[in-house]
Amino acid sequence: MFQLKWIWANLKGNRIEYVLMLLLAVVLACMFTINPQLLSGIIDNVFVGTVDPETGETVQHLEMLIPSLLLVGLVTLLRTSVNYTMIMLGDHSSLSMLTRIRTKIYANLQAQDMRFYDQNRTGDLMTRLTGDMDLVRHATAYIFRQLLVCFIMFTATTIYFFSVHIGFTLCMLAVTPLMLIFTTSFSKAARPKYQRNRETLAALNTHAQENIAGNHVVKAFAREDYEIRKFAEKNQEFHDSNIDASFTWLRYFPFIEGIAYSFGLMVVLVGGIFMINGELTAGQLLSFYYLTWTLSDPMRQLGSLLNDLQRFFASASKVIEVYYSKPYIVDRDDAVSSDGRMRGEIEFSDVCFSYGQTKVFDHVSFKIRPGETLAIMGATGSGKTTLANLILRFYDVQSGEVRIDGRSVKRWSLNTLRSNIGVATQDVFLFSDTVEGNIAYGNNDLSFDEVKEFARMADADFVEGMPEGYDTIIGERGVGLSGGQRQRLALARALAIRPPILILDDTTSAVDLETERYIQNELDHLPFSCTKIIIAQRISSVKDADHIMILRNGKIDEMGTHEELLSNKGYYYEIFNLQNDSMALSSNKEGGEQ
Repeated sequence: MFQLKWIWANLKGNRIEYVLMLLLAVVLACMFTINPQLLSGIIDNVFVGTVDPETGETVQHLEMLIPSLLLVGLVTLLRTSVNYTMIMLGDHSSLSMLTRIRTKIYANLQAQDMRFYDQNRTGDLMTRLTGDMDLVRHATAYIFRQLLVCFIMFTATTIYFFSVHIGFTLCMLAVTPLMLIFTTSFSKAARPKYQRNRETLAALNTHAQENIAGNHVVKAFAREDYEIRKFAEKNQEFHDSNIDASFTWLRYFPFIEGIAYSFGLMVVLVGGIFMINGELTAGQLLSFYYLTWTLSDPMRQLGSLLNDLQRFFASASKVIEVYYSKPYIVDRDDAVSSDGRMRGEIEFSDVCFSYGQTKVFDHVSFKIRPGETLAIMGATGSGKTTLANLILRFYDVQSGEVRIDGRSVKRWSLNTLRSNIGVATQDVFLFSDTVEGNIAYGNNDLSFDEVKEFARMADADFVEGMPEGYDTIIGERGVGLSGGQRQRLALARALAIRPPILILDDTTSAVDLETERYIQNELDHLPFSCTKIIIAQRISSVKDADHIMILRNGKIDEMGTHEELLSNKGYYYEIFNLQNDSMALSSNKEGGEQ
């Protein structure tokens, strides 16, 4: 099966110790038959005694007692040592494999494009990296080993039984076909149950993750009771799938247990008859009874192990999907990598792009020269953010071409392309790190003075007033900061890489007009050449741009300077009048109140 081949491939580097663990498992299973044979000898030779063929007297070999007991103790100690070594080797090799797989999957997740994250839920991915991976390790360290132990133990015991008494052994094995039938039936019935169980767990984790991440929205709309009910539904589905899987096992459990326990009864009844007939000695009967569990326990465990094995196959399949998932957007073989700085020329040539059946761009073309500023406006859903995503190559166009410095973005290496573009968006994500760490995220070589300078450019001087200044730890996603403060830190982070192309997607939407004017002035006087794309809804944010583009219905509806677009009296003109009227009305109200 592919899952097992995948496990073996990822054990590379630990295969010798894993194989050694399996060999020790074989040795351990065989050693379980030694002590019963020794005890059989003690009973028959020491306590019962043997008949001297010359005199006909029963002789008890008491001199054998101490050496035999010492040998039993030695075997027990050796078996314990083998078991300890076997477990240590299994845990070390499986944990090393787990670390290797997690590192590979995490690296693979970093390489995935936006389409992958559009199609996969965060909670589901976290389930694959945690619970599913733990099941994979459990199978590698325990289930496979235990299946081998059970098989060898059963085989070794059967061989020993045959060497003592063939007839009695055949009676003992007569019930094993029934056990095989029940375990096989259980295996077929259990697999879909555990696949559903795994899916309901992923749905539960996804809901919990989304609720925790969006808890402020839940509280803002007073929807706590609604979310509790939704979680209870997901939790109940997980509960029901667990019960269903457990009951599947319990339906077969009584039969499997009954057959396993029948071995002990058979030893007493059938073995007693053979002993009365003189075909078995007391010691042999005792060893048979002692070894009954080495026949019954493997069959008893088989159901539980197959139970866990089905869970392993369900979880491993989900992990493998992520492990081998390939991004659609990758570097071409002829992709250009460069440590140099791009000039910043951007060109869209007859670009068409759609999300599924929804058309976003329909033959869009424009060009921005290095150092120029392009402002983009348009109604919600007109494709403003998508345009930025195409430049970053988060998505690829269906037709046409996006070029930077005269070369298609598909012919730039992704690292070169994205390291030359600074991005700050309205929906700011800040890491749980210091303020300094967040600003210097894209350039770890920044000095502290440079960090402060970029913070000043973004009007983020408020950091100086924080409890520990630039060493203040920011909460997850910037908790504790206002929307405007988060946006200014995101802008500082984008500027800190000194990008030849800067994309600002509604970056100043949460700041006041005075702060916005300060930031615009700083952006106009950057100490490095930079082509800027500003996505905004405020006229004040875009009026000084070299070009202003209005997107509508997948096309460029208007494009020109502030004065040119006002003279066109189109969408831009309407927005200008609406915002000016709104500002005038606000000023009149403030004047009246004074």
